[in-house]
Amino acid sequence: MIDFASVSLESDEIVDFLKREIKLKEVCQNILYQKLIYQAAEERGITVSAEEIQAEADKQRHGMRLEKAADTLAWLNEQKMTPDDWEAGIRDRLLAEKLAESLFSEQVEKFFAQNRLEFDQVLLYQIILDDEKLAQEVFYELEEREISFYQAAHLYDINEGRRHQCGFEGKLYRWNLKPNIAAVVFGSPLGKAIGPIQTEAGYHILMVEEFIPADLTPQRYQEIRDKMFQEWLANELTYMLHNQAS
Repeated sequence: MIDFASVSLESDEIVDFLKREIKLKEVCQNILYQKLIYQAAEERGITVSAEEIQAEADKQRHGMRLEKAADTLAWLNEQKMTPDDWEAGIRDRLLAEKLAESLFSEQVEKFFAQNRLEFDQVLLYQIILDDEKLAQEVFYELEEREISFYQAAHLYDINEGRRHQCGFEGKLYRWNLKPNIAAVVFGSPLGKAIGPIQTEAGYHILMVEEFIPADLTPQRYQEIRDKMFQEWLANELTYMLHNQAS
């Protein structure tokens, strides 16, 4: 194992590497985002306490099974960080979390209510064929129960991966599907073959196993809030850069 803690790198080497990997812009952008977060949090009186930082550090240590202080110090040394570096990173993440909650907590439920249909999900199976006549024949066999959907997918689908999964596409949002397919899928009865529907990909035969109505779960709440926060950061950065250029 390489002891990275013993390796010394100059700042110019790091910058040159980021340039070559086309990652310097992303890093600079994230640094500017952090400055915007500091500024906005200060304006709103949002702070992170030492107790909150300690609680998050303990949570991370537990997750990485760093139960002893010596284990934690060894891990930090491997990451080329000091305890102060680690705590500063935790503070930044908690501050961003608090700011996002302050800015958008009241907007998430409204956004979800207005776009509820887009968060409906479906457990979907699909067969795609490249021949219209074959697609019609397979659909007829399914209608007449001469073959199961899973058998047909395993035999006829043009995609090897989907054949191995007997047509299982997984849990999909309405917006994961093309509008014309979504309209048919979300209006169909369970377990019934749908199609064939032609797209540029071929001729689709589909089957719904389960409809999953939209629910504002904690995970979905955070996804919506974080998306709003990222859009806000991007807009604030654009505004800041525009003002500096003026």
